[in-house]
Order: sequence, then C-alpha cells, then structure tokens
Amino acid sequence: MKTVLISGSSVAGTALAYWLREQGLTPVVVERAPAQRRGGQAIDVRGAALTVLRRMGLEDQARALKNHSNGMSMLDPEGNELFRSEEFALSSGSLDSDDVEILREDLVDLVHARNDGVEYLYGDSIAAIHQEDDAVTVEFEHAAPRRFDLVLGADGLHSNTRRLAFGPESAYINHLGTYLSVFSSDNYLGMDRWQTWFNDGTNGGAVMTVRDNAELRIYLGFASDPVEYDHRDTEAQKRLVAERVTGFSWEVPTFLERMATAEDFYFDSMAQIEMDAWSTGRVALVGDAAHCAAPLSGQGTSLALVGAYVLAYELGRTDDHAVAFARYESRMRPFVEANQQLAFIDRQTVDPEEATRRVDAVKNLIDLDEDVD
Repeated sequence: MKTVLISGSSVAGTALAYWLREQGLTPVVVERAPAQRRGGQAIDVRGAALTVLRRMGLEDQARALKNHSNGMSMLDPEGNELFRSEEFALSSGSLDSDDVEILREDLVDLVHARNDGVEYLYGDSIAAIHQEDDAVTVEFEHAAPRRFDLVLGADGLHSNTRRLAFGPESAYINHLGTYLSVFSSDNYLGMDRWQTWFNDGTNGGAVMTVRDNAELRIYLGFASDPVEYDHRDTEAQKRLVAERVTGFSWEVPTFLERMATAEDFYFDSMAQIEMDAWSTGRVALVGDAAHCAAPLSGQGTSLALVGAYVLAYELGRTDDHAVAFARYESRMRPFVEANQQLAFIDRQTVDPEEATRRVDAVKNLIDLDEDVD
C-alpha cells in the first residue's frame, strides 16, 4: 500500500486525503498551523466540483451551510449608492444559481470530518525532500525524517513543496496587480443577507453577511505592483492595508479599526501560478500550489476539489506514479487554463449576466468519468 505525504490541510489537501484513502492509499497530512485554520472568505463550489462533493456524500450538508444573499449594493468612496441588484452579487454571480457559496472553514470542516483515522502532523512543515528511485525521504522542521512513496503539495499559492521540488516561487507566479485582505466581525451593522461593495476605481472592498446574519466577512483590497512583505507577519500586513485603503467614508474607517484586532485576518496578493509541469519524479502539486487561478476567477476552490479527485483516482488505477501524474495533468490542464482566464473578466465593465455566462461555460469543462488511455 502506497504511503503519500500531503503538505497542506486546506481544501485541496483535505479532499486529497479523503480520495487517496478511497483509492486504497495511505495519506499522511503535514500542516504548518497548530490546528485546522479558521477564517477565510466565502468560496464557491460549482459545476464539476459539485459532482465531487456529491460523490463524497457531502452535497446536502454543504447546501445546508450555504451562504444566502438577497442582493448587493455598490457605493462610491463617500458612501453614496451607485447601484443595487437583487438578482446577482459580485461574490457569487446569479442569486438563482445552483452553485454553493460556503465559508472556506465550513467546507474544510465537512471534508475533514470524513478523514477520521488519517494521520495529521500539525505544527510542522517539510524542510527537505530527497527523491530516490523507490521512495522519497522527507525531513521535517520538527518531526524525525520519514520515507514515503510519494509527496503531494497542496500548500497553496506560496507552496513550500513547490519551492523545494521545483525552485523559487518567482519562476512561476504572475501577479495580477491587486492585494486582498479578509477578516470576520460580528454583524454590528445589522445587515440582512446582503453585500455592500465600495470602490474608488483602484482600491476598495466589501462587507457581506454570513452564518444567517450572525457575522460579517469584511474585505479590503488595493491595487499595487508586487510588494515585499513577510507572509507570516500578520501585524505588518494589517499596517500595509491600513496605509493603502484610505480616502473612504461610510463604515470603512470602522472596518480598519476592527481589522486591527481581528484574530482571523488573512492577506495575500491576487496572483496566478503558471507551470509547464505539475510533477517531478515522485512529487506532484495540486490546487493553488500547481495552478492558482486567483480569487478573481471564483474557481480556485472548484479546481482544488476536482484536482484532488482526479489525482487520487489516477494514482489508484495504476502502480506507476509517472503514468498517474501524466494522466492527471492531461485531464486537468485544459480545465485549469479555461478557468484561469476568468480572473481577467473586468466585472466593473462586463455585464453580470455575461460574466455568469462565461463562468457557466467552463465550470463543467472536464469529464470526471473519462477513461484516459
């Protein structure tokens, strides 16, 4: 039975652990955080990814946790309403869609609950990867070295696995000119299943209700060329947002105050990962580590779920990992490339119905039952 080390326990890594075990393999998950990460934004599960959830027996549970919205409004920097809609929302598209918008942590919790018995190494990370003909020896930052048959990187945009096995991030990252932060708050505004967006043409953000109006998710973002910052220094990231998101009235100054004490603050660049190959030897990448589409695409979570399913399936149907990796990439790459293009839709100028049509055109652009020769 093959032993597989998965780096990262968010959507891609957690789903991958589930599907690998379904295929008779033995996954071990290493996660730098001391426990499952909380917080994060509302994410979308669409098309083929809904099929993956259905095959996990989780679709109904995910729909029960779906975030409901009655619409959205757009404000100018002074807080004046520019338009509103009760038919679509910028975060999720058409409100009558069959897609599921759910909090990241809720989706991960659903999948994680199906992984009872899977070994998790929390509070640790891969320090070195030594590939051999028949195995991979992995050195950890804290745990003793171990040998695995395969190593799979599901550790996001700033993948440590990718850096160790493929080289520096700078060779693969394509910045899209925007940075985004997200954090939670109690619903002190009394909003009712609503999203309010604000924008000055360059910087802006949004606030939306979640958890049946009990909480808010607040988003603050700014346009910029690549900025040097410590990915693990949360306080420095908060200062950076506060310095850039200025000149807004309405509730934005209060948002900045609440950001300062938020315990689940997240910040990163809008960027894509572009690689000629997602595997080398006995190491492969999945999800954002392989092909981050950027939150602007709205398809990162769906790509992670589908990629985990396809990779695990291909590893389960052959003893030759090289064949499995090649099949996985052959099936996923057209799907990934089509979905990455969604990040370049200008949602401020493109009609919302047209944006929804473009998403619908590609969200099922993969056959999950395909028998690849």
